[in-house]
Amino acid sequence: MRKKNTVAWTPGTAARPLPGAGRRVTSYDVALLAGVSQSAVSRCFKPGASISPATQAKVMQAAISLDYIPNAAARSLITRRSNLVAVIISNLANLYYPQVLSDLSQQIARQGKRLLLFTLEREADIGKVLSDVWQYQVDGAVVAAGLSDEQMLEFGRRDVPLVLFNRSPREHAVHAVLCDQGEAARLLVSRLAEAGHRQFAVIDGPGDSAVAQERKAGVLDRLFTLGLPAPIVVSGNYDYASGGRGLRKVIDRLGRVPDAVICGNDIMAIGCLDTARHQMGIQVPLQMSVAGFDALEASGWLSYDITTLRQPVQKMATDAVAMLGELMERRGGNAERRRYCSYLVEGSTARLTSEPQRLGMMAAA
Repeated sequence: MRKKNTVAWTPGTAARPLPGAGRRVTSYDVALLAGVSQSAVSRCFKPGASISPATQAKVMQAAISLDYIPNAAARSLITRRSNLVAVIISNLANLYYPQVLSDLSQQIARQGKRLLLFTLEREADIGKVLSDVWQYQVDGAVVAAGLSDEQMLEFGRRDVPLVLFNRSPREHAVHAVLCDQGEAARLLVSRLAEAGHRQFAVIDGPGDSAVAQERKAGVLDRLFTLGLPAPIVVSGNYDYASGGRGLRKVIDRLGRVPDAVICGNDIMAIGCLDTARHQMGIQVPLQMSVAGFDALEASGWLSYDITTLRQPVQKMATDAVAMLGELMERRGGNAERRRYCSYLVEGSTARLTSEPQRLGMMAAA
Protein backbone atom coordinates (compact mmCIF):
# COMPACT_ATOMS: atom_id res chain seq x y z
CA MET A 1 0.00 0.00 0.00
CA ARG A 2 1.47 3.32 -1.08
CA LYS A 3 2.07 5.83 1.70
CA LYS A 4 0.60 9.34 1.17
CA ASN A 5 3.03 12.22 1.09
CA THR A 6 2.14 15.19 3.32
CA VAL A 7 3.21 18.75 2.71
CA ALA A 8 3.54 21.20 5.57
CA TRP A 9 2.28 24.73 4.88
CA THR A 10 3.41 27.86 6.71
CA PRO A 11 2.17 31.47 6.47
CA GLY A 12 3.91 33.48 3.81
CA THR A 13 4.31 30.69 1.28
CA ALA A 14 2.81 31.20 -2.17
CA ALA A 15 -0.10 28.87 -1.72
CA ARG A 16 -1.74 26.44 0.62
CA PRO A 17 -4.04 23.47 0.07
CA LEU A 18 -7.55 24.87 -0.38
CA PRO A 19 -10.56 23.36 1.37
CA GLY A 20 -12.06 20.36 -0.35
CA ALA A 21 -14.41 20.95 -3.25
CA GLY A 22 -17.88 21.80 -2.08
CA ARG A 23 -16.77 22.62 1.48
CA ARG A 24 -17.45 26.11 2.73
CA VAL A 25 -14.43 28.13 3.84
CA THR A 26 -14.45 28.69 7.61
CA SER A 27 -12.75 31.08 9.99
CA TYR A 28 -10.40 28.19 10.88
CA ASP A 29 -9.14 28.14 7.27
CA VAL A 30 -8.56 31.89 7.36
CA ALA A 31 -6.75 31.63 10.70
CA LEU A 32 -4.51 28.85 9.38
CA LEU A 33 -3.58 30.80 6.26
CA ALA A 34 -3.00 34.06 8.15
CA GLY A 35 -1.05 32.39 10.95
CA VAL A 36 -3.30 33.80 13.70
CA SER A 37 -5.83 32.42 16.16
CA GLN A 38 -9.43 31.76 15.20
CA SER A 39 -10.58 34.35 17.78
CA ALA A 40 -8.43 36.98 16.01
CA VAL A 41 -10.33 36.27 12.79
CA SER A 42 -13.63 36.70 14.62
CA ARG A 43 -12.50 40.05 16.04
CA CYS A 44 -11.57 41.30 12.57
CA PHE A 45 -15.16 40.90 11.42
CA LYS A 46 -16.77 42.29 14.56
CA PRO A 47 -17.42 46.07 14.39
CA GLY A 48 -15.58 47.94 17.15
CA ALA A 49 -13.49 44.96 18.28
CA SER A 50 -9.88 45.58 19.35
CA ILE A 51 -7.24 44.19 16.98
CA SER A 52 -3.88 45.42 15.74
CA PRO A 53 -3.61 46.85 12.21
CA ALA A 54 -0.95 44.28 11.31
CA THR A 55 -3.11 41.34 12.38
CA GLN A 56 -6.14 42.77 10.63
CA ALA A 57 -4.16 43.18 7.41
CA LYS A 58 -3.01 39.53 7.49
CA VAL A 59 -6.52 38.27 8.21
CA MET A 60 -8.13 40.35 5.48
CA GLN A 61 -5.52 39.25 2.93
CA ALA A 62 -6.15 35.61 3.81
CA ALA A 63 -9.92 36.10 3.73
CA ILE A 64 -9.77 37.65 0.26
CA SER A 65 -7.56 34.90 -1.11
CA LEU A 66 -9.94 32.23 0.21
CA ASP A 67 -13.09 34.15 -0.75
CA TYR A 68 -14.19 33.87 2.88
CA ILE A 69 -17.60 35.20 3.96
CA PRO A 70 -18.39 35.32 7.70
CA ASN A 71 -21.22 33.05 8.79
CA ALA A 72 -23.85 35.27 10.42
CA ALA A 73 -25.73 32.28 11.83
CA ALA A 74 -22.61 30.91 13.51
CA ARG A 75 -21.71 34.33 14.87
CA SER A 76 -25.20 34.70 16.34
CA LEU A 77 -24.67 31.50 18.34
CA ILE A 78 -21.65 33.10 19.95
CA THR A 79 -23.03 36.61 20.49
CA ARG A 80 -26.60 35.42 21.17
CA ARG A 81 -27.81 38.09 18.77
CA SER A 82 -29.35 37.48 15.35
CA ASN A 83 -28.60 41.04 14.15
CA LEU A 84 -32.09 41.01 12.63
CA VAL A 85 -34.79 43.63 13.26
CA ALA A 86 -38.35 42.66 12.43
CA VAL A 87 -40.55 45.21 10.67
CA ILE A 88 -44.26 44.36 10.57
CA ILE A 89 -46.67 46.29 8.35
CA SER A 90 -50.01 45.77 6.64
CA ASN A 91 -50.35 45.48 2.85
CA LEU A 92 -53.31 47.83 3.15
CA ALA A 93 -51.22 50.44 4.89
CA ASN A 94 -50.83 53.85 3.36
CA LEU A 95 -48.74 53.94 0.21
CA TYR A 96 -46.01 56.08 1.74
CA TYR A 97 -44.72 52.93 3.44
CA PRO A 98 -42.26 52.10 0.61
CA GLN A 99 -40.45 55.29 1.62
CA VAL A 100 -40.72 54.30 5.27
CA LEU A 101 -39.26 50.86 4.53
CA SER A 102 -36.34 52.39 2.65
CA ASP A 103 -35.62 54.77 5.52
CA LEU A 104 -35.96 52.03 8.13
CA SER A 105 -33.65 49.70 6.18
CA GLN A 106 -30.94 52.34 5.87
CA GLN A 107 -31.09 53.28 9.54
CA ILE A 108 -31.10 49.64 10.69
CA ALA A 109 -28.09 48.87 8.43
CA ARG A 110 -26.17 51.73 10.05
CA GLN A 111 -26.52 49.86 13.33
CA GLY A 112 -24.93 46.77 11.79
CA LYS A 113 -28.23 44.91 11.55
CA ARG A 114 -30.62 43.82 8.80
CA LEU A 115 -34.33 44.38 8.29
CA LEU A 116 -36.56 41.30 8.25
CA LEU A 117 -39.92 42.24 6.71
CA PHE A 118 -43.26 40.68 7.66
CA THR A 119 -46.36 41.85 5.78
CA LEU A 120 -50.02 41.41 6.70
CA GLU A 121 -53.04 41.17 4.43
CA ARG A 122 -54.95 42.95 7.19
CA GLU A 123 -53.80 44.36 10.50
CA ALA A 124 -56.02 41.85 12.28
CA ASP A 125 -53.79 39.06 10.88
CA ILE A 126 -50.78 40.02 12.99
CA GLY A 127 -51.20 37.02 15.27
CA LYS A 128 -50.47 34.75 12.32
CA VAL A 129 -46.98 36.16 11.75
CA LEU A 130 -45.78 36.57 15.32
CA SER A 131 -44.88 32.88 15.57
CA ASP A 132 -42.56 33.40 12.58
CA VAL A 133 -41.05 36.47 14.25
CA TRP A 134 -40.19 34.44 17.35
CA GLN A 135 -38.59 31.68 15.25
CA TYR A 136 -36.05 34.13 13.80
CA GLN A 137 -35.11 35.30 17.31
CA VAL A 138 -34.96 38.92 16.21
CA ASP A 139 -33.10 41.46 18.32
CA GLY A 140 -36.00 43.95 18.17
CA ALA A 141 -39.11 44.95 16.24
CA VAL A 142 -40.74 48.00 14.67
CA VAL A 143 -44.46 47.35 14.30
CA ALA A 144 -46.78 49.47 12.12
CA ALA A 145 -49.92 47.52 12.97
CA GLY A 146 -52.31 47.17 15.86
CA LEU A 147 -51.24 44.85 18.70
CA SER A 148 -53.53 43.42 21.33
CA ASP A 149 -52.66 43.75 25.02
CA GLU A 150 -51.61 40.09 25.10
CA GLN A 151 -49.37 40.50 22.04
CA MET A 152 -47.58 43.51 23.52
CA LEU A 153 -47.03 41.57 26.73
CA GLU A 154 -45.59 38.70 24.68
CA PHE A 155 -42.84 40.97 23.34
CA GLY A 156 -41.91 41.80 26.90
CA ARG A 157 -42.05 38.17 28.03
CA ARG A 158 -39.67 37.18 25.22
CA ASP A 159 -37.43 40.16 25.95
CA VAL A 160 -37.77 41.51 22.40
CA PRO A 161 -37.57 45.35 22.39
CA LEU A 162 -40.57 46.89 20.61
CA VAL A 163 -41.27 50.28 19.03
CA LEU A 164 -44.70 51.02 17.58
CA PHE A 165 -44.74 53.07 14.37
CA ASN A 166 -47.71 55.44 13.99
CA ARG A 167 -49.69 53.48 16.56
CA SER A 168 -50.64 54.80 19.98
CA PRO A 169 -50.74 52.25 22.82
CA ARG A 170 -53.45 53.32 25.23
CA GLU A 171 -52.91 51.09 28.22
CA HIS A 172 -49.41 49.63 28.00
CA ALA A 173 -46.10 51.41 28.49
CA VAL A 174 -44.67 50.83 25.01
CA HIS A 175 -42.23 52.98 23.06
CA ALA A 176 -43.85 54.64 20.04
CA VAL A 177 -43.38 57.29 17.35
CA LEU A 178 -46.56 58.73 15.87
CA CYS A 179 -48.47 61.65 14.45
CA ASP A 180 -51.66 62.82 16.11
CA GLN A 181 -54.06 61.68 13.39
CA GLY A 182 -57.12 63.09 15.12
CA GLU A 183 -55.63 66.54 15.43
CA ALA A 184 -54.63 66.50 11.76
CA ALA A 185 -58.22 65.62 10.80
CA ARG A 186 -59.58 68.41 12.99
CA LEU A 187 -57.29 70.92 11.28
CA LEU A 188 -58.51 69.82 7.85
CA VAL A 189 -62.19 70.12 8.85
CA SER A 190 -61.59 73.55 10.35
CA ARG A 191 -60.01 74.87 7.18
CA LEU A 192 -62.81 73.49 5.01
CA ALA A 193 -65.50 74.85 7.34
CA GLU A 194 -63.88 78.30 7.29
CA ALA A 195 -64.19 78.21 3.50
CA GLY A 196 -67.95 77.65 3.75
CA HIS A 197 -68.30 73.86 3.50
CA ARG A 198 -71.25 72.55 5.50
CA GLN A 199 -72.18 69.05 4.35
CA PHE A 200 -69.22 66.68 4.68
CA ALA A 201 -68.69 63.07 3.69
CA VAL A 202 -66.01 60.62 4.80
CA ILE A 203 -64.65 57.68 2.82
CA ASP A 204 -63.21 55.70 5.71
CA GLY A 205 -60.22 53.34 5.76
CA PRO A 206 -60.27 49.69 6.93
CA GLY A 207 -62.07 49.04 10.18
CA ASP A 208 -59.02 47.33 11.70
CA SER A 209 -56.70 50.25 10.91
CA ALA A 210 -56.10 52.35 14.02
CA VAL A 211 -54.85 55.25 11.88
CA ALA A 212 -58.04 55.27 9.77
CA GLN A 213 -60.25 55.21 12.83
CA GLU A 214 -58.35 58.03 14.53
CA ARG A 215 -58.73 60.17 11.41
CA LYS A 216 -62.47 59.50 11.20
CA ALA A 217 -62.89 60.25 14.90
CA GLY A 218 -61.09 63.57 14.45
CA VAL A 219 -63.43 64.56 11.61
CA LEU A 220 -66.55 63.66 13.60
CA ASP A 221 -65.31 65.43 16.71
CA ARG A 222 -64.54 68.69 14.92
CA LEU A 223 -67.83 68.74 12.99
CA PHE A 224 -69.73 68.19 16.25
CA THR A 225 -67.80 71.00 17.96
CA LEU A 226 -68.60 73.36 15.07
CA GLY A 227 -72.28 72.42 15.18
CA LEU A 228 -72.27 71.19 11.57
CA PRO A 229 -74.40 68.30 10.26
CA ALA A 230 -73.11 64.78 10.84
CA PRO A 231 -71.18 63.57 7.78
CA ILE A 232 -72.14 60.72 5.50
CA VAL A 233 -69.61 57.97 6.31
CA VAL A 234 -68.93 55.04 3.96
CA SER A 235 -66.32 52.31 4.29
CA GLY A 236 -63.24 52.03 2.10
CA ASN A 237 -60.20 49.81 1.83
CA TYR A 238 -57.33 52.26 1.24
CA ASP A 239 -57.36 51.40 -2.49
CA TYR A 240 -58.19 53.32 -5.67
CA ALA A 241 -61.51 51.56 -6.31
CA SER A 242 -62.74 52.44 -2.81
CA GLY A 243 -62.54 56.14 -3.65
CA GLY A 244 -64.84 56.00 -6.68
CA ARG A 245 -67.17 53.44 -5.14
CA GLY A 246 -67.35 55.46 -1.94
CA LEU A 247 -68.29 58.66 -3.75
CA ARG A 248 -71.19 56.94 -5.50
CA LYS A 249 -72.45 55.56 -2.18
CA VAL A 250 -72.23 59.01 -0.59
CA ILE A 251 -74.29 60.65 -3.33
CA ASP A 252 -76.85 57.81 -3.29
CA ARG A 253 -77.35 58.19 0.45
CA LEU A 254 -77.29 61.99 0.54
CA GLY A 255 -79.30 62.51 -2.63
CA ARG A 256 -76.91 65.20 -3.85
CA VAL A 257 -73.25 66.10 -4.15
CA PRO A 258 -71.69 66.89 -0.74
CA ASP A 259 -69.72 70.07 -0.14
CA ALA A 260 -66.55 68.19 0.79
CA VAL A 261 -65.32 64.59 0.77
CA ILE A 262 -62.52 63.65 3.17
CA CYS A 263 -60.82 60.39 2.22
CA GLY A 264 -58.85 58.20 4.63
CA ASN A 265 -55.77 58.34 2.40
CA ASP A 266 -54.57 59.87 -0.86
CA ILE A 267 -55.09 56.85 -3.09
CA MET A 268 -58.80 56.84 -2.23
CA ALA A 269 -58.88 60.60 -2.78
CA ILE A 270 -57.43 60.06 -6.27
CA GLY A 271 -60.08 57.41 -7.02
CA CYS A 272 -62.80 59.76 -5.76
CA LEU A 273 -61.43 62.63 -7.85
CA ASP A 274 -61.21 60.59 -11.06
CA THR A 275 -64.76 59.30 -10.64
CA ALA A 276 -66.11 62.77 -9.90
CA ARG A 277 -64.43 64.41 -12.88
CA HIS A 278 -64.48 61.73 -15.57
CA GLN A 279 -67.57 59.66 -14.81
CA MET A 280 -69.97 61.91 -12.93
CA GLY A 281 -69.17 65.31 -14.41
CA ILE A 282 -68.69 66.95 -10.99
CA GLN A 283 -66.54 70.07 -11.02
CA VAL A 284 -63.81 69.87 -8.38
CA PRO A 285 -63.42 72.03 -6.34
CA LEU A 286 -66.18 74.33 -7.63
CA GLN A 287 -69.03 71.92 -6.77
CA MET A 288 -67.24 69.61 -4.34
CA SER A 289 -63.91 69.66 -2.49
CA VAL A 290 -61.81 66.50 -2.13
CA ALA A 291 -59.04 65.96 0.44
CA GLY A 292 -56.88 63.07 1.62
CA PHE A 293 -54.03 62.15 3.94
CA ASP A 294 -50.32 61.21 3.65
CA ALA A 295 -49.03 63.39 0.78
CA LEU A 296 -48.45 60.37 -1.45
CA GLU A 297 -46.10 61.22 -4.34
CA ALA A 298 -48.88 60.84 -6.91
CA SER A 299 -51.05 63.29 -4.97
CA GLY A 300 -48.73 66.08 -6.10
CA TRP A 301 -48.87 65.23 -9.80
CA LEU A 302 -50.36 67.99 -11.94
CA SER A 303 -53.36 65.85 -12.91
CA TYR A 304 -54.35 65.50 -9.24
CA ASP A 305 -52.74 68.14 -6.97
CA ILE A 306 -54.64 66.77 -3.97
CA THR A 307 -55.21 68.79 -0.82
CA THR A 308 -53.68 66.51 1.81
CA LEU A 309 -51.77 66.25 5.09
CA ARG A 310 -48.10 65.29 5.12
CA GLN A 311 -46.44 63.38 7.96
CA PRO A 312 -42.65 63.58 8.53
CA VAL A 313 -42.22 59.86 7.89
CA GLN A 314 -38.46 60.06 7.29
CA LYS A 315 -37.90 61.71 10.67
CA MET A 316 -40.27 59.23 12.29
CA ALA A 317 -38.41 56.26 10.76
CA THR A 318 -35.03 57.62 11.85
CA ASP A 319 -36.21 58.20 15.41
CA ALA A 320 -37.95 54.82 15.62
CA VAL A 321 -34.73 52.98 14.79
CA ALA A 322 -32.67 55.17 17.13
CA MET A 323 -35.15 54.49 19.92
CA LEU A 324 -35.05 50.75 19.19
CA GLY A 325 -31.25 50.78 19.14
CA GLU A 326 -31.17 52.29 22.62
CA LEU A 327 -33.62 49.67 23.85
CA MET A 328 -31.57 46.82 22.40
CA GLU A 329 -28.45 48.11 24.13
CA ARG A 330 -29.72 49.05 27.58
CA ARG A 331 -33.13 47.34 27.84
CA GLY A 332 -35.77 48.57 30.27
CA GLY A 333 -36.34 52.26 30.95
CA ASN A 334 -39.49 54.33 30.89
CA ALA A 335 -41.64 54.07 27.77
CA GLU A 336 -41.41 57.10 25.51
CA ARG A 337 -43.90 58.37 22.94
CA ARG A 338 -42.69 60.89 20.39
CA ARG A 339 -45.37 62.86 18.59
CA TYR A 340 -44.79 64.79 15.39
CA CYS A 341 -46.56 67.46 13.40
CA SER A 342 -48.52 67.08 10.18
CA TYR A 343 -48.48 69.77 7.52
CA LEU A 344 -51.47 70.82 5.45
CA VAL A 345 -50.58 70.72 1.75
CA GLU A 346 -52.93 73.03 -0.13
CA GLY A 347 -53.68 71.45 -3.46
CA SER A 348 -56.22 72.51 -6.09
CA THR A 349 -58.91 69.97 -5.12
CA ALA A 350 -60.33 71.88 -2.15
CA ARG A 351 -61.56 75.42 -1.59
CA LEU A 352 -59.48 76.92 1.23
CA THR A 353 -59.34 80.52 2.30
CA SER A 354 -56.39 81.10 4.63
CA GLU A 355 -52.65 80.46 4.63
CA PRO A 356 -51.31 76.92 5.18
CA GLN A 357 -51.26 75.97 8.83
CA ARG A 358 -49.01 73.64 10.68
CA LEU A 359 -49.79 71.46 13.64
CA GLY A 360 -47.44 72.31 16.49
CA MET A 361 -44.88 69.78 17.60
CA MET A 362 -46.31 67.74 20.43
CA ALA A 363 -44.14 67.21 23.48
CA ALA A 364 -42.92 63.68 23.99
CA ALA A 365 -45.25 61.92 26.37
